[in-house]
Amino acid sequence: MPVDPTTPQSVSDRFAQVSERLALALADAGRDPAAARLLAVSKTQPADRLRALYQAGQRAFGENYLQEALGKQAMLSDLDIEWHFIGPIQSNKTRDIAEHFDWVHSIDREKIAQRLNDQRPSDLPLLDVCLQVNVSQEQSKSGVAPEALLPLAQRIAAMPRLRLRGLMAIPEPCDDPVLQRAPFARLRALFESLRAELPQAPLDTLSMGMSADLEAAITEGATMVRIGTAIFGPREYPSGP
Repeated sequence: MPVDPTTPQSVSDRFAQVSERLALALADAGRDPAAARLLAVSKTQPADRLRALYQAGQRAFGENYLQEALGKQAMLSDLDIEWHFIGPIQSNKTRDIAEHFDWVHSIDREKIAQRLNDQRPSDLPLLDVCLQVNVSQEQSKSGVAPEALLPLAQRIAAMPRLRLRGLMAIPEPCDDPVLQRAPFARLRALFESLRAELPQAPLDTLSMGMSADLEAAITEGATMVRIGTAIFGPREYPSGP
């Protein structure tokens, strides 16, 4: 009988397999075993699957949809989860994001960054943020253009309630393992250039690589890979209007 990909046991099995993939990719790239960590992308997944994954050892979870995430945060408030917001950000959602997340990966506008800064509660740690870069120059994709990255990063690095940690990208899908590396290499080059321009900023994070291109991202220097399908199985989106 085939294993149900939605059961807690299979989630933990998939998590173990992905963890092994990550460790092998780091070894093949000649990198330290602790050089990159796994962010479990849990959008559309029910809270019990997140709890099962937490019990298997995962601590960082990435969410794209604010209201869904807030509901899961309430149900999992007994767990010490590190919450990452990784989806597009609307202005009317910044207060809740600033109040309920530890990381934001998807900043591409100064206005959004300023609102997150102004709305981050003073009793919480600084909000760790990454700038999303449109490395593939896709018109349909969010992200700051590479040529506009430095001035945006300079302004955000000066915001007192944000801590600029690095860059994020979602390259155009590609099945060729060799071609997959090119946009990650571009993001790595932008990251290194930014570190040289902003030596005072704690830039240490390259958020890149997903289920289909984890190995290519690790080869090019990813420090955080965002994995959903390989852990949870195919997503089930709610039907309706």
